[in-house]
Amino acid sequence: MLSTSVVSSVTSLSAQASPSRLRPADLLRITDQGAQDVLDGRFAHLLPRAGEWPTLERWSTRLHADDDVDVWLISWVPGATTELHDHAGSLGALTVLSGVLAEYRWSGSELKYRTLEAGDQASFPLGWVHDVMEAPGGPADPAAPTLSVHAYSPPLTAMSYYEVTDHGSLRRTRTELTDLPEGRTA
Repeated sequence: MLSTSVVSSVTSLSAQASPSRLRPADLLRITDQGAQDVLDGRFAHLLPRAGEWPTLERWSTRLHADDDVDVWLISWVPGATTELHDHAGSLGALTVLSGVLAEYRWSGSELKYRTLEAGDQASFPLGWVHDVMEAPGGPADPAAPTLSVHAYSPPLTAMSYYEVTDHGSLRRTRTELTDLPEGRTA
């Protein structure tokens, strides 16, 4: 089970300046363990009743929280994007449990697209600007939604949102204080 001992076992000091004691590899390990714990039913008490996953808005629940890391399970729905955003002063990682996520990320000069399928993982360093959504043509069965586990370290406190300008640059449009993953959810 994802516990303080699991999180503590991967808290290693980074040689470079970082806002966190955890490294991206640590966060990937934590999201992988969190995903396995969800699949094994260890968080069944936090999940919507079978077949009652929200279908109009993203849904999330916190799986673990301490001073070093927040771990979340997110359910994605068709057409709902997170908008281009960063995670302010937090590093992050995710593991896809089911379905397919689509990500547009800012490369410094343009938006790059990739998909992440069940079992895929991704980490994001400071300054990573992306928009995440359920990939078009996601699960047709609402009882089997697209799910992913996300970890943020240090825990989220703010997110900045961006737009791509007509000149091909990135402009911050707003910053919001939040402790919710990937922006507003239901």
